[in-house]
Amino acid sequence: MIQSLIKAHEILTAFTIERPKLGLSELSQATGYPKTTLYTLAATLVSLGYLEKDGDRYSLGPTIVELSPNVRVNVDIRDRAAPILRGLAEELRGSVYLTIPKSDRVLYIYAIETTHRLQARSAIGGLAPFHSTSVGKAMLAFMDAEVVSSILQRTGLTPVTERTITDPAKLMLELESIRASGYSTDRSENETGLFCIGAPIFDERARVIASCSVSDTREAMITTELDRSAATIMSAAEEISRRMGYVPRRPGHHYGPSGAPAPPSSAIS
Repeated sequence: MIQSLIKAHEILTAFTIERPKLGLSELSQATGYPKTTLYTLAATLVSLGYLEKDGDRYSLGPTIVELSPNVRVNVDIRDRAAPILRGLAEELRGSVYLTIPKSDRVLYIYAIETTHRLQARSAIGGLAPFHSTSVGKAMLAFMDAEVVSSILQRTGLTPVTERTITDPAKLMLELESIRASGYSTDRSENETGLFCIGAPIFDERARVIASCSVSDTREAMITTELDRSAATIMSAAEEISRRMGYVPRRPGHHYGPSGAPAPPSSAIS
């Protein structure tokens, strides 16, 4: 057997619900390996996304959730967001999702799905494009311009449905509108017959780190009910952001950090 794989397995299984974050000393106690050995293995696992490092402590990373929808990933944000998202689902009666950026796509890490969802599969662990989803556009709008440009250069604006935005100039205008309003929409751009509203989630340094959304098969959610639905989801996103340490620049400000960097007017050559 390959000893390094066994050691990696023992490191990953050392994390539990009761102990979601561990330092090297705690990992050493749990596995019996010296800290020097663990340091190298943990660094490799971090580079592959199996672990995340926050200061001198580690937690399970997003790569795990792609392999199994039942693992505990991004413990802080998911656990802090879950009760708020449950309330959001009850209030708007739609499917609710929590996503984080994963390389050039969005990764679904939490979902409360209703029978309205058209596709009979769980979204958790799934990946989707930034440009065709409300959760993706909500994050793009508040990312650094260089990051947005790099993502779009690599992925392009591939159509997912006939309504997907494929014109770079049109997408840039939409991102500008999202920064002004604080919410994004998906008008059947990623799944035909499904309509979504999303909002960004920020951390204590006012960086966009995630997004959440509500989806429904009723187009009314993004037309006649838009104002109410958008206000409700922005309020939920702001509360999650507060729990992640974010402090709005002014009271009642739902729209992300003032002066957030704008993506370039044309991110795709």
